Amino acid sequence: MIDIPAQEQLAAPVPLQVDVAVLGGGPAGLMAAEVLSAGGATVHLFDAMPSVGRKFLLAGKGGMNLTHAEPFDAFATRYAEASSALQPMLEAFGAQAVRDWASSLGIDTFVGSSHRVFPSDMKAAPLLRAWLQRLRHPAGKGDAVQFHMRHRWTGWADAPAGRVGLRLQSPAGEALVHARAVVLALGGASWARLGSDGAWVAPLTSAGIAVSPLRPSNCGFDVASSSRQGAGAGWSPFFVERFAGQPFKAVSLSFTGHDGRHFARRGEFVATASGVEGSLIYAVSARLREEIAAHGQATFHLDLQPDRTLEQVQAQVAHPRGARSLSSHLKSRLGLDGIRMAILNELLVKDTLHDPQRLAGAIKALPVTVVATRPLDEAISTAGGVTWTAVDTQLMLRNKPGVFCAGEMLDWEAPTGGYLLTACLSTGRRAGEGALHYLAAQLKDS
Repeated sequence: MIDIPAQEQLAAPVPLQVDVAVLGGGPAGLMAAEVLSAGGATVHLFDAMPSVGRKFLLAGKGGMNLTHAEPFDAFATRYAEASSALQPMLEAFGAQAVRDWASSLGIDTFVGSSHRVFPSDMKAAPLLRAWLQRLRHPAGKGDAVQFHMRHRWTGWADAPAGRVGLRLQSPAGEALVHARAVVLALGGASWARLGSDGAWVAPLTSAGIAVSPLRPSNCGFDVASSSRQGAGAGWSPFFVERFAGQPFKAVSLSFTGHDGRHFARRGEFVATASGVEGSLIYAVSARLREEIAAHGQATFHLDLQPDRTLEQVQAQVAHPRGARSLSSHLKSRLGLDGIRMAILNELLVKDTLHDPQRLAGAIKALPVTVVATRPLDEAISTAGGVTWTAVDTQLMLRNKPGVFCAGEMLDWEAPTGGYLLTACLSTGRRAGEGALHYLAAQLKDS
């Protein structure tokens, strides 16, 4: 072992002293930074990635869905068990407030046919650019937010009384920060390549903070093999080769779990190489996930002819088909072809296919069994996180005074449709306001 002379030993980094450290540059962190800066705090924002808002930009590729224009009473219920905890924050900064905020950035919005709210140009990048311009060059009394990119939070550090110590890994090595207040907005654990990898769970649990296990939400599922394929999971090779990536359009999906709760909705989804994904699947994903966790599998039913009654389908299936094949017959009488005909062949045994009454019943209620969620990193969002009992009404950690949590780190989930982004913004705003109140109380006591 070679001893390094004392004069050549690396000195411990000098801690950066800041008013507020915001960890995470997604919507929740940026909103907290905006509120804090406007309130007169000096804000330093740290993010592990080279630039902020990466998942925000990815979400906007198919059209930036900002929020949802349905009545508030319905809107507030979209967060399941977390609805009551989130409601005060959504009342303070809900759908209309999101639209007004976007307008203040020069971004006009419109309500689509599904009541989803989008920027007029359907893009995320102009909104993010305007937002960063405001944060870097505030027009009011606030100081500019200082951005520190490629700074990954690795845990807690010792700090003087009244400060929170943070360790971060930067391109120059370890960095220390002593902050009077901290906002954690580090996201969930989906799409890790965009910055949200769930690595924050270990430092929080080590500090005695309760964290509900992170689980995939708005996710795809692997299907069980058909009875003709034997044990295992997944579509047949033939189905995968011909139909993976193709959509099921204009179908209805229904699901009733062992708890008796019923779900039914019309829409579309996509067949994948191993199962199913897409908007209609995402809408029921939380219930399917919990059913699988409790019982090992979940079975939903597809109505491939939602515009026809069972009696109408029975009449068309039973119509004499002469020398035509079953596929030609169903295409002629019911318009069933392509992937909808393929899934009947995939999941039904021969006896059912050639029994008009049973076939009609399957067309109206085809059972599809799923046996596993797709991996967490593939999910659109995450369920689980810091429990609501671990934070107070200002989203400050009870075990860590001066540390606030926001966004997808908290234990809530919601369907797609603008609900995810609205909750991230509203909790970011509440955490920012809470941190301002905390700073004011500190100054008063000092």
